[in-house]
Amino acid sequence: MIRALAEDDRPEILAIVNAAAEAYRGIIPPDRWKQPYMPEGELAAELAAGIAFSGWEDDGLQGVMGVQPVDDVILIRHAYVRPERQGAGIGTALLAALRRDVDRPILIGTWAAAGWAIRFYQARGFALVAEDEKAGLLKRYWTVPDRQIETSVVLGDARWFGGR
Repeated sequence: MIRALAEDDRPEILAIVNAAAEAYRGIIPPDRWKQPYMPEGELAAELAAGIAFSGWEDDGLQGVMGVQPVDDVILIRHAYVRPERQGAGIGTALLAALRRDVDRPILIGTWAAAGWAIRFYQARGFALVAEDEKAGLLKRYWTVPDRQIETSVVLGDARWFGGR
């Protein structure tokens, strides 16, 4: 079952994000890795910035994904599934549900070295934005440091590419 997540879900959101983000350890540049990957204060700031999380619940919360409206787009933010449940369709179901509920183009940012994440989104209809457009999009729609811009990619949905 997919449901909107609430304030009392914060500990589980953090547990899922930090457990699943272990896949990035040794993959993303060491200067971008931190432990925990998402501290409590960062989650609070993300929620305050307007990210709304949904979760997949099946014998407890198993996956989370956030959406954030920014200007004329929707950003998919913080998409994570418990490591032991990855590959079971949870991320696909969350993404499909969130896509049904939006009426704007969708952009997703992820680490360039996270090939599995890029392939996940590509298999679900997203395409990489040209490298020469990436930095401008990351600066316009996200609040990330320059070093993260250097080491990230942006993917867009058909609405993004069709509306340009």
